Amino acid sequence: MSVTLEPPTYLSSLQNNIRARPIPWEGAVRAGSITDEHLRKIKAVDKVRKEQRRQTIEADIEGYVHLLAGSTGGKSVLDAAARRSDIVQYILVLAADLINDVPVLASSLVAHPNPYQPFLPLLQHSTNPEDPIPLLTAAFLTGLVSQSLVTASKPAPRDDDALPRLYTYLAALTKNSDSGLQDIGVQGFSTLLRTRRARELFWAQRQETVEALVEILQAAAGPKDGASSSTSRAVEPGLAGGVGLQLLYRVLLVIWQLSFEGRLVGDCLQEDYEIVQLYTQLLRLSPKEKTTRLLLATLNNLLSANRMTLLPVAVFVRLPALLANLAGRHLTDPDLLEDLQALTAMLDEYTKTQTTFDEYAAEVQSGHLRWSPPHRDTAFWKENARRILEDASGALPKKLAEIIAKPWDTDKQVLAIACNDVGQLVKEVPERRAQLEKLGLKTRVMELMADQDEAVRWESLKAVGEWLRYTFEG
Repeated sequence: MSVTLEPPTYLSSLQNNIRARPIPWEGAVRAGSITDEHLRKIKAVDKVRKEQRRQTIEADIEGYVHLLAGSTGGKSVLDAAARRSDIVQYILVLAADLINDVPVLASSLVAHPNPYQPFLPLLQHSTNPEDPIPLLTAAFLTGLVSQSLVTASKPAPRDDDALPRLYTYLAALTKNSDSGLQDIGVQGFSTLLRTRRARELFWAQRQETVEALVEILQAAAGPKDGASSSTSRAVEPGLAGGVGLQLLYRVLLVIWQLSFEGRLVGDCLQEDYEIVQLYTQLLRLSPKEKTTRLLLATLNNLLSANRMTLLPVAVFVRLPALLANLAGRHLTDPDLLEDLQALTAMLDEYTKTQTTFDEYAAEVQSGHLRWSPPHRDTAFWKENARRILEDASGALPKKLAEIIAKPWDTDKQVLAIACNDVGQLVKEVPERRAQLEKLGLKTRVMELMADQDEAVRWESLKAVGEWLRYTFEG
């Protein structure tokens, strides 16, 4: 899947503004802010045609590496001009232009022993998200680190040091309410996630990085469980939550890149963010083939890498029916059609062997209960209660404990269903009561006897009754 993104408008406008500013270079030399040698090299490549710029740099590649990264015999131009913010901003824009126009300069810079040293401290230049210096620094470093990632034969310590600091800064932009800053943050992520190591470090910081992206997707998907949306974003009109199509596409692109580490991230994405439910809802709302393509490609990566855990959830949230609906549309994108076919085949194969127990397990693992047939089926509990307690080292009662521990203020029936299920387990396998008590289920069910919802009170009372019956009989 080939993807080309336009540079963020906010950043391009800022860079153009800085390029047009007059800089009193000779005065800066007289004041000792830069050296005569710095100025000579700057003037030789500033405001000239790309071809002339390329020839000048290639004729003195070492000199331009030293200009930007410093050398044992002298400071970089950024270190020398640290007190002149106008010069620092101008050099940051110029440096980004130079590595884009002259690829050999980028590859020579990453061969420098410490190419990021003059730049990384500038990410913390101030806490103002609109400060041009950190923004311009992030733009330059994103391009340079990306070059280093794809040219290095193995992970480099300098990249392992730089990436977390870059991710932290870009994540802060992504969380900003300004769509222009969000755009810079999200595109920066996409540029950097080009290798497995970059994706692993991104995932290691998921509370900063992934969290911000998922919040945007959740806003686009709309209120959950009927709750009203409190999200307020200063972005162009689009999907729910004011999330524009361009931002949605770019966020989906980053998650798609991350999904190539499906085994590493899949189960945790589901556990923390209910990613299968979220992507199924976004698939229903997807306004364009390009967003549908990314949604399907990501689901294909995640489900194929985590079949045992994620396929049951996909069936429970009715993804197969949605895919069948999509297949009936006039879709033309070949990548989209390929992923649609692969997902459909994968889910068809799974559903052919699915039992009632599998359906129940999928519902519990989805993290959201509804009054599906197994809950009220006496025969189901007689046949499956022991298996529910024992399967996968007791994973289902553990998940049931997680579900019932939540307040579910907007969907109280989930608590009533959970109480029903706990009561059924106690009734059918009373000798395993201690297992349920260790998970806190008895305490929680007793608490729910005082819930405001009548159905919750009734189901919790019945469940406690099963515990008391076996206590007295014992």
